[in-house]
Amino acid sequence: MSDDSSVAEVSLSPVLDLQAADPLRAELLALRGRPLRVDASQVSRLGGLCLQVLLSARTTWAEDGLPLRVEQASEGFLEQLAAFGGPQIDYEPEGANL
Repeated sequence: MSDDSSVAEVSLSPVLDLQAADPLRAELLALRGRPLRVDASQVSRLGGLCLQVLLSARTTWAEDGLPLRVEQASEGFLEQLAAFGGPQIDYEPEGANL
């Protein structure tokens, strides 16, 4: 495997609101093609648009057959994710080890 396929990591901002959506989208797109770990430990607020960005990333990583995992999710992140119906963001293809 080349270095481009090494695991990428993203730390989410504490406030994932409308203003954070485009920078988050750009950061995730720059990491496309690599397994991805998303650190949600600092998130205190998760807005709908950033959730859509994360769900789109999940779809993209799934289409690419690469794992995407949210790790160390804060209580705020989990509570707000649940308020949106608890959609699954993680994607783990069969046989993947992230």
